[in-house]
Amino acid sequence: MTNPPRSTGREPTKPGGIVHTYQRYDPQRFPPPSGPAGPDLAGAAMDHMMSFGDRRRLTEEDLANAVKIDPSQIAGLGPSLDALIRLLEERQRKLLETYETDSVCADARERYQQAADEIEAPKPMREALRGAMRRQSIAELERLWYAAERRDQSFASDLLHLVDRLGDQYEVEELAARWAFSGREPLTVEQAIQLKMELEMIEKLLEQLREAKQNAKIGIIDLDELKNFVDEADLDGLRQMGEQIREMIRRQAEAQGLERDAAGGYTLTPKAHRVFQAKLLDEIFSDLEAGRSGRHSGPVVGEGAVEMPKTRPYAFGDAASHIDITQTLINSAARGERGPGGRLRIHADDIDVHLTRNNPKCATCLLVDMSGSMGQMGQYIQCKRMAMAMDGLIRSEYPGDFLRTIEVATFARTVPPGEIISLMPKPVTIRDPVVRLRVDMADPEVSESMVHPHFTNIQHGLSLARRHLANVDTPNKQVVLFTDGLPTAHFENGPETGIKAGKQSRDAKHLYMLYPPDPLTERATMREAMACAREGITINVFLLPSWSQDEDDIAFAQRLAEQTKGRVLFVGGESLDRFVLWDYVNQRRKIIG
Repeated sequence: MTNPPRSTGREPTKPGGIVHTYQRYDPQRFPPPSGPAGPDLAGAAMDHMMSFGDRRRLTEEDLANAVKIDPSQIAGLGPSLDALIRLLEERQRKLLETYETDSVCADARERYQQAADEIEAPKPMREALRGAMRRQSIAELERLWYAAERRDQSFASDLLHLVDRLGDQYEVEELAARWAFSGREPLTVEQAIQLKMELEMIEKLLEQLREAKQNAKIGIIDLDELKNFVDEADLDGLRQMGEQIREMIRRQAEAQGLERDAAGGYTLTPKAHRVFQAKLLDEIFSDLEAGRSGRHSGPVVGEGAVEMPKTRPYAFGDAASHIDITQTLINSAARGERGPGGRLRIHADDIDVHLTRNNPKCATCLLVDMSGSMGQMGQYIQCKRMAMAMDGLIRSEYPGDFLRTIEVATFARTVPPGEIISLMPKPVTIRDPVVRLRVDMADPEVSESMVHPHFTNIQHGLSLARRHLANVDTPNKQVVLFTDGLPTAHFENGPETGIKAGKQSRDAKHLYMLYPPDPLTERATMREAMACAREGITINVFLLPSWSQDEDDIAFAQRLAEQTKGRVLFVGGESLDRFVLWDYVNQRRKIIG
C-alpha cells in the first residue's frame, strides 16, 4: 500500500502528540485534586494577619471562630444537636402553656405605685420627683438619687427602693410582651422575673445550637447553662464532638502550612502563603469570562523559550529541544517503514517540532503606602492582598518577570515576599496641625527609630525602585504606586534653600517632614519621577480614596504619571487586588501581542 504524501500544513487535530495540561487560573476548572480539603484555615489565618500583622497572636480560638466547617464531616453532630433543640423547644412550650401574665403585670404596677405613694421628698426635690414618677423614668430617678445621696440618706434609700420597683415593673411587662402565654397559673413578681431569665437563656441556647448545627462550632454553646436543661450524658457527647472538631482543625492547619508555636498559637509557613495565594488568585480571576481565561493572546511566534501545543515539520536549524517526540514516533509508525528487529525508522520528514513564542520580561516595583493615613477605612488590608496576589501571579504564571515590593512611609524599604502579610500602617506619633521638621540623617547619632515614622516619602520609594530596576535587562519597566494622597516627606542633599536653615555641612542628607503637604516635597518627588522617566521607567498611580483627599492630591498623581507616560487609576475597597492583577495581565498581553 502506498503511503499518502505528507502535508506541510497539518491540522492541529491529528492523533497523538503531547498531552498539554493547562495550569492557568481558569474560572471553569474544578478544584485541583492535590488542593487542601476541608475548611480554609490558611485563608482565615491570612485574614487575621492582614488585619493585625504581628501585633496580635493568632490563637486556636481565633482560628476556630474564623473558619466554616461542614457539619456533615462530624459524625452524629446533626442528630445530637437536633435532639437538644427539640428538648429546649419543648421546655419553652410547656412554660408558655402553664402560666399567665395579666395578674402579675397588675401586681407589679401596684407595687410601684405603693412605693411612690410612700416616698417623702425634701421640698427642693419634690417637683423633680413628681415629674420622674409621672414619666416612670429610671434615669431621672437615678439622677435624683445622686443629688440626694449626700444630703438626705433616708430619701436616697427610698429612691433606690422606688427604682427597684419600677425596674421590676419593666421586667414583668417585657416578659408579657415578648412571649405569648396561654396558661392559667398566676405568677408572683419574683417568679415572673426568674421565668423571664429562664426563657431568655433558652432562646440564647437555641440560637447557639442552631448556629452550631450550621457551622459545627461547638465552642459557642454555653455548656454550663445547657446542663440546667439536659442530661450530663448529652453534654459529654457534645464535649467529645468539640474535641473531635478541634483535632480536625489542628490536622487541617498542619496540612495547610500553619504551625503551632510555644505559646499555643499559630504561625504561618511558606506553604500557608502559597495556599492563600492560590485561593486568592482563583477568587480574583473567577469573574473573568470563560472565553477569556487564556490571557496570553496573540503570541509572537518564533524562536523562543515557551513551547506551544501546535507543531510543524522540522526545518534545518530548529533546536532539538523543541522536537515533539510523541508525534514524531506516530508519523514514523504511520509511514510503516521498519528496520532490523521491527524497529521504527525515523526519517527527517517524520520529525515535528513545537511552535514557540517569545516571552518578554516585565520588571515591576510595587510601592505600597504604609503611612499613618492608610489605617483609615482599612486601605492597608486591600493593599497587602494586592501585593500578595501579584507575587503569587508572577511566581506561578510569569516566573521570568521581576517583582519587588517596597513599603513607603517616612522611609522606604524593600519588603521580602514573606513579610508582606505583616505590614501595618505606621502609628501617628505627632498630631500637630502644622509640622515642619528637618533631620540630618548623616549624623551618626541619629537613627531611623528616632524619627516620626508615619509620613509619606514617595521620593525615597521611587529612588529605591529605580535602583532595583536599573539591574534588570528588559525595556518593560514600571513602578506601581498605591497611595491616598500627596507626599509629606523627602530627602535633600546638602544645604536646602527652600527652608531657612542655619549653617549646614555640604555632605549632609536632610530628611524633611512637612505637613500640610509642601511644594518643596512635591518638587523633590517630581525630580525623582523625571529620573525614572530618563531610565525608561513608567509610573502608574493607584489613588486610593481618603476622607481628606481633594483636587490637589488628584492633580499631583496626574503630574507624576504624565512625567513617565503612565496612568492614574481611581480604585479602592475590595476591588483593588482584582483590578491591579487584571490590569497587569492586560498590559502584559499588549507587550506579548
